[in-house]
Amino acid sequence: MGTVEYAVHRRTAERVRVSADTLDSPVTALAEVPRWLEDYHRAHRFHVEPIPFDRLRRWSFEPGTGDLRHETGRFFSVEGLRTSSDADPVARVQPIIVQPEVGLLGILAREFDGVLHFLMQAKPEPGNVNGLQISPTVQATRSNFDEVHHGRSTPFLDHFIHRPGRRVLIDSIQSEQGDWFLHKRNRNMVVEIDTDIEADAAFRWLTLGQIRRLMLQDDLVNMDTRSVLACLPTAHGTPDDGDDSFPAALRRSLYGETAPLHDLHAITSCLTDVRALRVLRQQSVPLDDARRDGWERTGSAIRHRSGRHFEIMAVEVTAERREVASWTQPLLRPCSQGLAALITRRINGVLHALVAARSEVGTLNVAEFGPTVQCRPDEADGQSPPYLDRVLTAGADRVRYDVVQSEEGGRFYHARNRYLVVEAGPELNTGCPPGFCWATFGQLTELLAHGNYLNVELRTLMACAHASY
Repeated sequence: MGTVEYAVHRRTAERVRVSADTLDSPVTALAEVPRWLEDYHRAHRFHVEPIPFDRLRRWSFEPGTGDLRHETGRFFSVEGLRTSSDADPVARVQPIIVQPEVGLLGILAREFDGVLHFLMQAKPEPGNVNGLQISPTVQATRSNFDEVHHGRSTPFLDHFIHRPGRRVLIDSIQSEQGDWFLHKRNRNMVVEIDTDIEADAAFRWLTLGQIRRLMLQDDLVNMDTRSVLACLPTAHGTPDDGDDSFPAALRRSLYGETAPLHDLHAITSCLTDVRALRVLRQQSVPLDDARRDGWERTGSAIRHRSGRHFEIMAVEVTAERREVASWTQPLLRPCSQGLAALITRRINGVLHALVAARSEVGTLNVAEFGPTVQCRPDEADGQSPPYLDRVLTAGADRVRYDVVQSEEGGRFYHARNRYLVVEAGPELNTGCPPGFCWATFGQLTELLAHGNYLNVELRTLMACAHASY
């Protein structure tokens, strides 16, 4: 630990707030961002073509199990997962992505004229609905670190894993989609530098305020960026200026010395209760076992006979500026758009969010806090999840954020969720079903200093909520 400097949490939070309040910058003007992305897109060929499985190179279905693996045994595999729970004791098998390596999502930070800026990357991913999105400085798996692909090394990687004396602003391991990944985790880091670096046209320095304004657009700031930025700490002590607007209430919930409905211990105990009492059985099995539960393999997809859930497909990618110029790989394509919604309301004058302890088939530790509502409305099987009707029927005067965001494009094909923040009034009782809990945004931010408390959908909503003030 002697070679690494860890920044003082409160001082970092104060600097983060200054950057968040800086909505434009002479380093990179916000108006220049669309041209930057368009110029980069035109200058660098990136083509993705769906292909049949027999055109996959270095990937194959394993004899005897049907598991889809890379010949090196690295990157990831598609296997079978048998699950059951106390709520649904019937064991079911589905395909699942298994990627035991802990990846790295890293953003470099540097101060310009007293304001923290973050080095963002224009990065195409094979599963992105629009090809190019704004990504962290480094977004890489352990297989990328080790250059298993035999391609170019990852730019700036050494700042996060090798550089002596690096100044770490945040560093935590966070989960990814539990419905599609088994126990998947990434290290989320922000590292500050104070020297000039050589960055090509793929990179630009932006303030946090600029990035958050970009989050008001569909499919622009990628999932990995949202995950990292959600983990940034917030400072306390913002004075109450009497403003009764939603943005002001949110800022007080994030920054103010507030009196929450529950203390942090009670909130973590809500999750601990679920983890201790809820049953979630997980067993890795051959992918071929999923056939008995309605999954079938064709020449170009592994899909469920009902047409619901998701399918496993394959693509061929041609990319001029990636570590490898051409490759093939499997991707998971959801069959419908998802919904992740957070209900908020003011309790004793303080804005609170209603979060739920959610168990997904691939969750590492039984449950994590997720949004109030997290589902695929088009796949409802007759029983709506709690609060879904309230979210879908909320009037426009109650919707505080409503943007469609893409999920991770390196493993998922055109995976998108509608992210909603809705403010309820006093008509919504503060009592809630078991497993649900009210927390301030500041309390949820505190939990993000640790791993496996907030799932990736709730982390996105935390990042997006910042964009609404």
